[in-house]
Amino acid sequence: MCRHLAYLGPPVPLGALLFDPPHSLARQSWAPRDMRGGGTVNADGFGVGWYVGTTAEPVRYRRAGPIWTDLTLPALAASTVSGAVLAAVRSATVGMPVVETASAPFAEGPWLFSLNGVIRGWPDSVVELAGRLPTRDLLTLDASTDAGLLWALVRHRLRAGAAAPEAVAETVREVTAAAPGSRLNLLLTNGQLLVATTVGHALSARATERSVLVCSEPLDEEPGWQPVPDGTLVLGSVGLLELRPIDGAAAPGTGDRGAGPTAGPAP
Repeated sequence: MCRHLAYLGPPVPLGALLFDPPHSLARQSWAPRDMRGGGTVNADGFGVGWYVGTTAEPVRYRRAGPIWTDLTLPALAASTVSGAVLAAVRSATVGMPVVETASAPFAEGPWLFSLNGVIRGWPDSVVELAGRLPTRDLLTLDASTDAGLLWALVRHRLRAGAAAPEAVAETVREVTAAAPGSRLNLLLTNGQLLVATTVGHALSARATERSVLVCSEPLDEEPGWQPVPDGTLVLGSVGLLELRPIDGAAAPGTGDRGAGPTAGPAP
């Protein structure tokens, strides 16, 4: 499995999410609390994506090694400020490549995407689903991994005009039906809206009037963290945190179709 997080709110240094909290994402890479049988450490790569001003496309920093071995990231994280961030540390499923392009976040246009989980029966269980994608999408996957394919499935729906909640929920329902027992905690953001799912793994959320933060595990012991029930679709934006069953009706549009809004929110 992996550990990941997404933040929307007043601009903060990346280090306030990656390094500073007592149970920061960096600490979760080597001392996770709730892997649920999905490994013991997250040492197979990491990545962070963030939005700058009104720039439509996010900036990404990804590496194939453990986050604790990167000598550049701490200074970069201390000096880089953003109001919209998605970051992940990776624990690769046995047999899948450990390369930079396999590390989340995956990206296209304004979108950032991450998976904490695994597709059971990979790759045979999802051959039919993969076959529905355009051939070019299969030939240009970021990496030949379950996360890479899930991103391609979500992205295909976004390109077709689906709202982000619908694209994520439909992909999770489809993959769950094809590969029962899969763990599918997905994160997707365009800098103004975040969408997350919980299927077979943990996720916690903390929201205020000015910010929303979702994480595989709480970053600290402060009050306000809310465990997200299994089988939940999470919609978050500044001042909004909504939980609904993934198996429920498709989420209505929220102004995020296609390329949608671009930059991180103002404080």
